[in-house]
Amino acid sequence: MRKAVLVAISLWATPAVASGPPAATDEARTAATLDRIADSPPRLRIFLAQMPKGGDLHNHNGGSIYAEDFLRWAAAGGLCIATDSWRVVDPPCDAPNRVPAAGLERDYPRYSRAIDAFSTRGFESGVGDRSVSGYDRFFATFDAFSAASRGNNGASLALTREQAAADHVSYIELGAGSHTSVAAVAALGSVADASDFAAMAARLAPMLPGAVAKVRAELDETEAKAAAIDGCRSATPAPACGVETRYLYTAIRTLPAAAVFAQLALGFAVAEADPRFVGINIAAPEHDPVAVRDYALHMRMIAFLKARHPSVGLSLHAGELTMGLVPPRDLAFHIRDAVAVAGARRIGHGVDIAYETDATALLARMARERVAVEINLTSNAVILGVKGRDHPLSLYRAAGVPVVLSTDDEGVSRSDMTNEYVRAVTEQHLRYADLKQIVRDGLQYSFLPGASLWRDRAGCARVTVCGVATSPGCATFLAANPKAAKQAALERDLAVFEAVRR
Repeated sequence: MRKAVLVAISLWATPAVASGPPAATDEARTAATLDRIADSPPRLRIFLAQMPKGGDLHNHNGGSIYAEDFLRWAAAGGLCIATDSWRVVDPPCDAPNRVPAAGLERDYPRYSRAIDAFSTRGFESGVGDRSVSGYDRFFATFDAFSAASRGNNGASLALTREQAAADHVSYIELGAGSHTSVAAVAALGSVADASDFAAMAARLAPMLPGAVAKVRAELDETEAKAAAIDGCRSATPAPACGVETRYLYTAIRTLPAAAVFAQLALGFAVAEADPRFVGINIAAPEHDPVAVRDYALHMRMIAFLKARHPSVGLSLHAGELTMGLVPPRDLAFHIRDAVAVAGARRIGHGVDIAYETDATALLARMARERVAVEINLTSNAVILGVKGRDHPLSLYRAAGVPVVLSTDDEGVSRSDMTNEYVRAVTEQHLRYADLKQIVRDGLQYSFLPGASLWRDRAGCARVTVCGVATSPGCATFLAANPKAAKQAALERDLAVFEAVRR
């Protein structure tokens, strides 16, 4: 492997010359290499593909899958493609405006049209109907491919972990829901007052233990299927088996208010019962009229449930908006309410931060309380048209707010984690030290249980017991703290990565 990497490096390496003082560190040499190739995306791709990237903390199950896989699953399941709406539909496939998914790859114009319906392929390059906005095209994909996902949860998880492994991502917090949430929604039925949280919680209480058990059983089955696909219990497990995966139970904010509460209540109960679920999230288009109307109510719901389940982590989509998408008044408080009302420890997207009332004070609070922001560069460019100097990544960094890079819906957006890092260099002008901090923060601000390897900020002083990494005391500490153990492994991987940049 070392020889292969060194051969790859020769693609961008400059001729050997005196390169500074002999005391230059591996990190400094690595940083210098990135500086030399920063204006060459192809060379950056080769370089950054090998860089260990820690955690992907904003990655949605379903949205991480590429359109080609949905078409493959549709064909295997005997499903059809509706050529009037370009959606996967159930048989019969000989009805008008229906064709079998099986064999569609032999009809390239239709196959290509389906790929475009299931993704935002080519959108940034001007491909497709420009009268359809990025956000409409993006969110329409989920209805288009959803039928193909039925029965393929294990395969979906396997593909997501395989892509993470290819990108040298070692940890994922995967946004996921459950069909069992439908039962929770039904248990509430029609509620006259969706702001009476205590009454709704009492009504849900009897059914939650059974619902939690079903969610856990569903995940057991999904993980077993994924492990079988990648041979995780075999003598030669796939690299994907080494990607640790935890889950954020994700409610859908565009449903009726009582239904949102039911999903959130189930999610909190699941996260408290099963360590694989490390937190709660809320998603769906933030500019949807129902989401806009109920946003403040949702934040109060989450605060109510968080008080009952204080150990559950909160990563909330907030501020996935920009000027013109909604009235200015709806840009003024979403991130603030997520932090100050709901108690979010991480913010997903946070694009509209500059439009928040007293944004400077909010940024200072986020920096002080270390509320991290999950930055999704490709997603923000496609859905919101926000990229380059218009993106607030530099604003967050200048204010001292922790940031991490993440993929969001890499299958729909036709991206991957390496591409997010390439964009961070080419569009946001980050350099190696910046990327390394982001990599470390991807684990530091994860919801992995246990203490951190770091006394304060990631990359500074280690906890005292691990001042010498090989000490017996450190080994005991790492064994007791999964977060610290994952961070220690990342440090070893970074050291190897930097060593081969010689």
